[in-house]
Amino acid sequence: MGLSNLGIFHTVVGIIAIGAAIVSYVKYRKINLAAKSGMVYVFGTVVTSVTALGLSKQGGFNPGHVFSLFILILVLVAYFLHSQKKGNTKARYFETFCLSFSFFLSWIPTINETFTRVPVGNPLAKGPTDPLIAKTLLVLLLLFIAGSVYQVIQQRKINKG
Repeated sequence: MGLSNLGIFHTVVGIIAIGAAIVSYVKYRKINLAAKSGMVYVFGTVVTSVTALGLSKQGGFNPGHVFSLFILILVLVAYFLHSQKKGNTKARYFETFCLSFSFFLSWIPTINETFTRVPVGNPLAKGPTDPLIAKTLLVLLLLFIAGSVYQVIQQRKINKG
């Protein structure tokens, strides 16, 4: 696999963050920043995004770094909205969307890196343009869209109640 110490740390923290998000989705149907799982996701994603800036197969600043910064901004905006606007307001829509979108975007490098490295010696995909990666990301995109619609409907019910 050829991971550096930073790469190993980045991967472990990223797996913890994704696991926490999944726990939050199962329990609350969203990444809930009022719950421990939601906060683990936020802090894990911040650490993963920052450590990604120190990783590069291509050398130097590249589109992957921009991607990490965008995910970092989404998570920080959601955290800011959560901490500033209490109660069931319109800010909850943006908070939930930012967290869900950051979660979806986190899967793009995760799927790419995993499928092009595992199993070692005979990876599932040959590169980022492999059809298996594209099909997997399409399924995740459809789940993101369906989940976002569901979250808007649920938040609308909460805001009215």
